[in-house]
Amino acid sequence: MQARDPEAMSLVRRALEHFQNKTTDQAPATLTQPISAYTDPTRFRHEVQALFMRLPLALAMSIELPAPKTYRAMTVMGLPIVLVRGEDSRVRAFLNACRHRGALLCRDGRGTLERFVCPYHAWQYDLRGRLTGLYGASTFGEVSAETHSMTELACEERAGLVWAALTPGVTFDIDEWLGDFVGPLEGLRLAHWHLYDQRDIPGPGWKIAWEGYLESYHHNTVHPNTVGKFTIGNLTLHDTYGPHQRIVFGRRSLPDLLTQAPEQWEPDVHIRRIHLGFPNLAVSGVLGDHCLVSQVFPGPTPETTMTRQSVLSAREPRTDEEKAATEAFSQIAMKAVRDEDYVIGAGVQSAILSGANQAFTIGRNEPAVQHFHRMVARFAGEAHAVDTAR
Repeated sequence: MQARDPEAMSLVRRALEHFQNKTTDQAPATLTQPISAYTDPTRFRHEVQALFMRLPLALAMSIELPAPKTYRAMTVMGLPIVLVRGEDSRVRAFLNACRHRGALLCRDGRGTLERFVCPYHAWQYDLRGRLTGLYGASTFGEVSAETHSMTELACEERAGLVWAALTPGVTFDIDEWLGDFVGPLEGLRLAHWHLYDQRDIPGPGWKIAWEGYLESYHHNTVHPNTVGKFTIGNLTLHDTYGPHQRIVFGRRSLPDLLTQAPEQWEPDVHIRRIHLGFPNLAVSGVLGDHCLVSQVFPGPTPETTMTRQSVLSAREPRTDEEKAATEAFSQIAMKAVRDEDYVIGAGVQSAILSGANQAFTIGRNEPAVQHFHRMVARFAGEAHAVDTAR
């Protein structure tokens, strides 16, 4: 019999102990967050600048740029971004704008190209972003690659994800940023999955939307016919890696282990691991050979978000049975977020300024939500952002 993964065995033992005792991992105390943490526009703009414009963000998966000369263009919080894998296989990130008069060099989407050509005045750039030619050069005047090449963004590829900083000139060390979190991320082998579908889902305010990814306290009430069918509500394991986190939910089959000898256990059948990259990445292996990657981006105001949801399968589904299973997973993932989590979130958003609450109380049984708010305070430099209730 194949040896069990020691970490998976440890996690399933922790989950089983909680199930037997009707307990869960807990924070030392409850936490309060003032309503202004969700609504204040000045604070919102400050946090977006500090967290989303200066920290490394996972903008895409490596599988979206599968070969040299492939690109992925996208709009991120209003910014036109293009990622391209060069002939040297390295992924680079640029602002998707010509350096002449600012036209988009390519439309949002994926494809292959030999070079960037501006559709306005035919300026050309190679896959390293360097200006290589312009129409009517002899009549235009003096410009050079040193001054008019594409605006590059710091970009690194690690653990099957492409990370970039959205502000030109901001640099980062991706290994320092990920720290010990890189091991769990690499264990997901994201570079070896198949991208089945990808969609953008509008939602409520960034923090309201994101908190729903961080706990199972709501699963029984909000998701009884989707993810709640498969997970045990209010049972969560919580581990941190600097600003990043991993939470683990128990599956409904977890009690089956009580009648099995440990050497018979298949741990990953009975637990669900969610890897949470600060500030907005969630990678969740939910059902069998399927995985969900979510990137939650603030909208232009504190009341809006855009979630990019990517559905992965272990391999490209080919048989009718495989296609049906993958499509079923895809539909559950969309329904759970769009029709359940974000409907509840929209209700929160509609009532948040009513005066019913001056602050929200985050429970001891919601340790990942608490950790998130503490990291927002840490990286946004706001000492007032977290107030632990006594």
